[in-house]
Amino acid sequence: MSLAQRMKEIREGFQPAFWVANFTELFERLAYYGPQAVLAIYLHEHLRLTSEQTTWLIGYYGFVVWFMPIVGGALADRFGFRRTLAGAFFILAVGNFLLGSLSASWMAPVRAALPLFALMHLLMLIPAMGPAVVKPVVVGTTARAAKENVRSVGYSIYYTVVNIGAAIGPIVASFVRTTVGVESVFLVSAAATLAMAFVTLLFYREPDRGSEPRVASIGAAFRNLVRVLGDGKFVLFLVIFSGFWVVFWQQYLSLPLYVRTYVDPNANIDRLLAVEATTVILLTFVVNYLTRKVPAFPAIIAGVLISSLSWLFLTLGTSTWLIVAALILLAIGEVTQAPRYYEYISRLAPPGQQGLFMGYAFLPIGIGYLIGGRVAGWSLRYFGETLHQPARMWYLFAGAGVLTSVLLALYHRFVKPESAASR
Repeated sequence: MSLAQRMKEIREGFQPAFWVANFTELFERLAYYGPQAVLAIYLHEHLRLTSEQTTWLIGYYGFVVWFMPIVGGALADRFGFRRTLAGAFFILAVGNFLLGSLSASWMAPVRAALPLFALMHLLMLIPAMGPAVVKPVVVGTTARAAKENVRSVGYSIYYTVVNIGAAIGPIVASFVRTTVGVESVFLVSAAATLAMAFVTLLFYREPDRGSEPRVASIGAAFRNLVRVLGDGKFVLFLVIFSGFWVVFWQQYLSLPLYVRTYVDPNANIDRLLAVEATTVILLTFVVNYLTRKVPAFPAIIAGVLISSLSWLFLTLGTSTWLIVAALILLAIGEVTQAPRYYEYISRLAPPGQQGLFMGYAFLPIGIGYLIGGRVAGWSLRYFGETLHQPARMWYLFAGAGVLTSVLLALYHRFVKPESAASR
């Protein structure tokens, strides 16, 4: 097939809902990764929480963000993507506004009513609910609004859009933090997500469902949610794949505290974190082209292994360039596996359950955040404060990723389930 023919397929292969959903996803990711880049600084340096409290809260926040898409996906299958997406953006706007208003006088009674650590659990829960619904809707839109011959390209476009937001978010957050204040980062995010709620209501149209049946009731949606848990092979895959995210999320969990404690206390780590997402933007389509003939599952395994080895750069010294090299290799592994991972999950989904299955696709990310947050806090304390050899913590995370790669290879060889079409 010629390049011109392929471009024609791409132009004609997507319904308008695909482009609107991915446009809103750009700003949702900007509004997510901006606060995420400064969250460790906000909690540890601004609110004076301990390193273990900080990493726990970030892990807890990430767990909710990435666990709740299961529920969000089930609701989207019942109520439709448009209403669900708009509601999620309104929730995000409210949650980020509350986090950014923590020092406001009208919040004084709330601050006085609860210890800070407990209060942050409640406040962070609200904005965490927004991405939990946005993610399965946008990914589910890609599944429904892309023809079969361009679906893989659709997921690459989606993942590129995600990482444009992930690259711009930390840069904007760094600028706002250093010029206005760290709390204003959350207010900027609130404004962006409120705008996307109105964009969704004005321009998003429900994608064609084709022959997919609509879920009849909320009860049926939640019965489908529980029924998926009976698919032992699928659940086992999600559990194993969680190991990748334990490794990957260390860029937000332990790296900011590691750099500002053991490398440079004045390091602009929030801006440095944009390196990973920028690399993803530059390489997603290149890697997608180079691996186009590689089956999805081997590509997933290779990506996990590459990302895992990236943290070994930090065992070689404390140079900023070693941090940059680690983030670049982490990104190469990510773009190798991520689009293929979503493609693989989408092909397992039965008719009418794209939203639900794509919601489950985010479960390993949440598990990885929760476990990663706990392990990050322990590692910083044990290797840094007890052993006074903080760089050794990166052997732990690299090893966890290598073990995940081995388990995925064994799963692929002996367990892997069939696609929905095959069933």
